[in-house]
Amino acid sequence: MPRTALESAQDSPGTTRIPFVVLLPIVLGTLLNALNSSMIAVALLDIQRAFDAGPAVIWLVSGLYLATAVAQPTMGRLADTLGARPVFCVGLVLVLVAAVAAPFAPGLGWLIAARVLLGVGTSAAYPAGMSMIRAWSAAHSTPGAAPIGGLGAISAASQVAVALGPPLGGVLVQFADWSAIFWINVPITLTSLVMALIWLPADAPDRRPGVGNLLRELDLLGMALFVGQLTGLMAFLLSLSEEHPRWWALACFAVLLIALVLWELRRERPFLDLRMLTGNLGLTGTYVRCAATYVVFYAITYALPQWLQLGRGLSEAQSGLVMLPVAALGFLTTVWATRLTHRRGLRTVLVTGSIALCVGSAALIVTGSAAPLWVIVLIAAVLGLPTGFNNLGNQTLLYRTAPQDQMGIASGLFRTSQYIGANLAAALVGVTLGGSADDSGLHLLGAAITAISLGLLVSSVLSRHARDTASDG
Repeated sequence: MPRTALESAQDSPGTTRIPFVVLLPIVLGTLLNALNSSMIAVALLDIQRAFDAGPAVIWLVSGLYLATAVAQPTMGRLADTLGARPVFCVGLVLVLVAAVAAPFAPGLGWLIAARVLLGVGTSAAYPAGMSMIRAWSAAHSTPGAAPIGGLGAISAASQVAVALGPPLGGVLVQFADWSAIFWINVPITLTSLVMALIWLPADAPDRRPGVGNLLRELDLLGMALFVGQLTGLMAFLLSLSEEHPRWWALACFAVLLIALVLWELRRERPFLDLRMLTGNLGLTGTYVRCAATYVVFYAITYALPQWLQLGRGLSEAQSGLVMLPVAALGFLTTVWATRLTHRRGLRTVLVTGSIALCVGSAALIVTGSAAPLWVIVLIAAVLGLPTGFNNLGNQTLLYRTAPQDQMGIASGLFRTSQYIGANLAAALVGVTLGGSADDSGLHLLGAAITAISLGLLVSSVLSRHARDTASDG
């Protein structure tokens, strides 16, 4: 994003302004996760052909999301413990390693492993960046002031990256090959890393735990149980479109979920802080709302390119360009929502975003392959409108409801909720569109995400926490 765009996202009267040199490397780092989560959408068919792979190619999507779901709160915990700046930089180094290794993968399994490493590396930037923003704001502004502009810039960049992923990925795949979606990470990562080393403030010198304390901080068993139960759930959901669903996977999910809850309640420093979630309903509600929002958003991100390629016969680049309005409007509405948050409060922002999401989702129910292309572009534009409202609203609620000394882990769990939603979206797309991606599948998907969008609207209207925060706006 150019400097003027970042400054526009920050310009909100009465709010804390984060310096450009502090914000820019954080923005570049945080958009890597969003960019890689969506670029793959238009490259899946090309990768499937390159490796002669079948349905297993979907694990390129789910593998990154599973890794991200675990790594986000883990990196947040490490940022709270070791310091945000070193965790931020180490994450960028991991991204570089994964981006360079992926194009040379000898098989699909190795490529999935590279995507997992990419997910781990890109997970560091958001929780570490949020910790640095909060620390800077606490040191340079009045107590309790929220850096709405800085949060808006991060939200705008992430949403643009998610929506820009398909058109960018489509162009890269069509004019190069699937490996280009990995190489594109290298210049962005190097730029962010150099800026971070030069400009980002150093952490307090007291964050130097021993190796034993660090291992206790990580809660390795809790992570394993979390990955296991989420993998079981995904294996079951992805099998619903098959003749014989994997009921054993559902049983594994239930058993591991119970084990996870029992173990985490015994831990003093758990991976998944259930006590924080049950004791802070405003924060928990934000996580649930965020997950539901991303079920809808990623269902659209993955379903539309598939339907455009298989149902409409468009190329990868053409189908990606149809998604471009989602990127443009996602940024513009984030800038608008940044100003609206200060003037009208978060409740107005969340309700506005939910209404637009309902309209765009419902439009998918009545469209089809016979519709003119401009109609589909218009629907994509409508679906791009709510991204800025919903994401800035949820992100600001996170900032205001999370405990100050646990911002890293709370931010990590926020991203975990996003990628739980993304995982559920991948399963929803698989069940509704299947392998044909025809009009009936698109209509079924439209009905499902319309129902979720209506739930988000009701939640935004009735939520006491959104209403209370609005009064502070």
